Amino acid sequence: MYCGKNDMQHAEQQTVLFSSVYGQGDGFYVTIENVLQAAIIFTVRRLIRPTWLNDRDQFLQPTEPLTDIFKTDCLMWMLFNRNNRTASANNLEWNGKKWSIVNHFIPYTEAEVDASDRFESDFMVQYLADKTLSPEATAVLDAGRVLWKTYFTHTDTRSVRETYKLNRADVGWYQIRNALAERNKSGDTAPIHFSPLEDAYAALTDKLRPQVFSLGFLR
Repeated sequence: MYCGKNDMQHAEQQTVLFSSVYGQGDGFYVTIENVLQAAIIFTVRRLIRPTWLNDRDQFLQPTEPLTDIFKTDCLMWMLFNRNNRTASANNLEWNGKKWSIVNHFIPYTEAEVDASDRFESDFMVQYLADKTLSPEATAVLDAGRVLWKTYFTHTDTRSVRETYKLNRADVGWYQIRNALAERNKSGDTAPIHFSPLEDAYAALTDKLRPQVFSLGFLR
């Protein structure tokens, strides 16, 4: 997770989740032990839009207890944010070798989305298995499942596959939303509607936004 300067001015550009290391130095590895903390940091830093009035405000430690529902709301908000850049890919060349990236952040099983092949990791499915989700988070998860399933109904053109490295089944949200957007541009498939997910995500956003202040992350 790339997590840069600690003020509102930089939070929008410097809060991103990647599937590999980011070389600027302002970041940390996301693990099973800290994934909820990462989700909270990611969400709190990106929920409030910077303006000329607040761009110097500093993020603080919370002053109130964080509920389990708040934590899982943040996790779902992070998974479907545009700055979740987690992805998968084969045959990436670096330092004279070829490498693969596994996506660990798929919140669905292969059967749920009619995937074309096995997912190498079921980390996020297992992680969510014993978690209670709010109605708002569940709505986002359900709407996202429809888009994930839609992705597997069609094979994208070679140029799209190469651009977004669509050579594994365990693609990430960044790859899926861009591939589906390319299909809408081409007109080769029936129109794909993002509005159900966008509406559900907006409702989750509206729920979380005031908590940034009530919990003491910003004052």
